[in-house]
Formats: sequence, C-alpha cells, structure tokens
Amino acid sequence: MAGVTTGVTTGVTTSVTTSGGRLAVRLAAGAAVIVATVVVVGAGPFVRGVAALTPAAILAAVALCALGTAAAAWRWRVVATGIGLPLTWSRAVTAYYRSQFLNTVLPGGILGDAHRAYDHGRRDDRLALAARAVVVDRLAGQLVQALLTLAVLATVAVLAPPSPVVWLSLGVAGVGLAAVAAAAAFPGVRRAIGRELRLLRPLLKRPRAVVEIVAASVVAVVALVGLFVVAGLAVGTGRAPTELAMIALIVLGAAAIPVNVGGWGPREAAGAAAFALIGVGAGVGVAASTAFGVLAMIGVAPGAAVLVGGGIQALRTARRRRSPA
Repeated sequence: MAGVTTGVTTGVTTSVTTSGGRLAVRLAAGAAVIVATVVVVGAGPFVRGVAALTPAAILAAVALCALGTAAAAWRWRVVATGIGLPLTWSRAVTAYYRSQFLNTVLPGGILGDAHRAYDHGRRDDRLALAARAVVVDRLAGQLVQALLTLAVLATVAVLAPPSPVVWLSLGVAGVGLAAVAAAAAFPGVRRAIGRELRLLRPLLKRPRAVVEIVAASVVAVVALVGLFVVAGLAVGTGRAPTELAMIALIVLGAAAIPVNVGGWGPREAAGAAAFALIGVGAGVGVAASTAFGVLAMIGVAPGAAVLVGGGIQALRTARRRRSPA
C-alpha cells in the first residue's frame, strides 16, 4: 500500500511507456532525496523508527493492510468488470497483495502494477484492456485521495482552533490548490488531464460504479492513514492521533510523487518537514515515516507467498507440458 503510489499519471503508464533511462533518473532522484534526508537528520531517526516497532504495532499493520488491500482490490474489480474484463474477487485480492509487495521491494515502486496488468491480461489474452484497467484503477484511487486530502485539510484549517497542525493543513491545502490552478494554465497539462479523464469516462456513466470506486478508495486511504497513526504512536511523537492523521495525509501526498526507491524518499522528507514545521523535530518525522514504511512492508508480506505460490504453480505447469502424454 505504501509503495503503491505515483502522481497524476499512474505508475502503470510509466512502467509500460517510459524508457529505462527515464526510470533510472527517477530512481537516482529518489536516492538523492534519501541521502539528503540522512545528511540533514542523520541515520539515528531511521534506526529509531525500526526499533520502535512492537508486536502490537505489527499486528495492527497486518490488519490495516488487509483492509486497504481488500478495498483496493474491490476498486480494481469494479473497474475491470466495468470495461468488460472478468476478474474474480479472490484473484483480485491475491494479485493486489502480490503487486503491492513487488512495488515495495523493487526499485521505482511501480513494477508490481505492471506485473498485475500483464498477468491479468495474459490469462485472458487481452493485455491492452488489462493495462487500461490497472491504469484507471490507480488513477481513480489517486484522484479520490487527492480530493479527500484537500477537503479534510481545508475543513480542519477552517473549523479547528488555531494550532501548528491547523496552520500546516491550511498551508498544504493552499499550496495544493495553487499548484492545480497553475498547472491547469498550461495547455499541455490540460491535455494530459483530459486524456486521463477520458479513461474514466465509461465508469462515470455508471453511478453505482462511481460510488463503489469512491467508497473503496476512501477505505484504502483511511487504512493508510491509520497505519501512519500506528507508526507515530509506536515511535512516540507526542502528538494526538487526530494530529497524526492530518500529517499522514500530507506524507501520503508526498509519497505519490513518482520519484522514490520502493516508496522511500519523498515520504521521509515530507515527514521530516511536517514534524519540523509543527515544532516536534525533523528527526521525529523521519522516525515515524520510517516506521510507517517498515510496517507497510510487513503488512503486504503475504504478497511474497502469493508470488512464490505462483512461481511453483508455473513450474509444475511447465513440467506437465514437457512430460510425455
């Protein structure tokens, strides 16, 4: 779930259409962000984030990741069946676990989605349609996450009593809206957004599908926010769960930047900046973000079992084909 995000243009599109050189640049940029964060705060906060994990936090992470994975798989299934591609519930869940695991452990944080699209399309011999389903799935999820983040942060900034977290929320919401407005001023950006929205058009004509996609996306975001709150409490940030939830939305937004190494990089930098701005300290933010990243890796670990099981099944199938009748 955590290494499972990119920007407006989804990671699947990137992995399928982007050259290896451009991917290498993104990986290098993500590594540079990690190095810069270490230079600023040192290695101690990273160690603190790992050392702070407890059995209770790990159990909570497994449960929250299961909830988020089920919600994301539900969204993918609604999208796939909506465009005419069969997808069973059990297959959607197992494939989503596998893709999240691959996104977490492989460079770029996007290769799991490409594998998910390839495996789905290969089985049904409809690769192009399967790739489109994954693209729309990720795009819809990111769009709901962005709108939910702006709505929550703006609401908190207006209704809550003045506090560092409120001012931070107001600033992030303002910057986000300004960025959207500035980007929309460029014809190229408007055309790119138009292309993405056209992918969603068939689903927008089906109100029930829209409701299910939005609901599934909200549940997935809530699960991630809950995971960050668990990480923050485990590290001992000294902030209330509601404050940690606001910061979680900011950190998740940064994690959507397609410049990372398996999800690491902008997430930790954003955590450092957010906690520093509210007066807690950049090191605490890095520790919380590190704990979040490790808990997310543990939470999607069942994807490794799915990957191994699929490999064993493929080997058995190959042996049967080679065996004489």
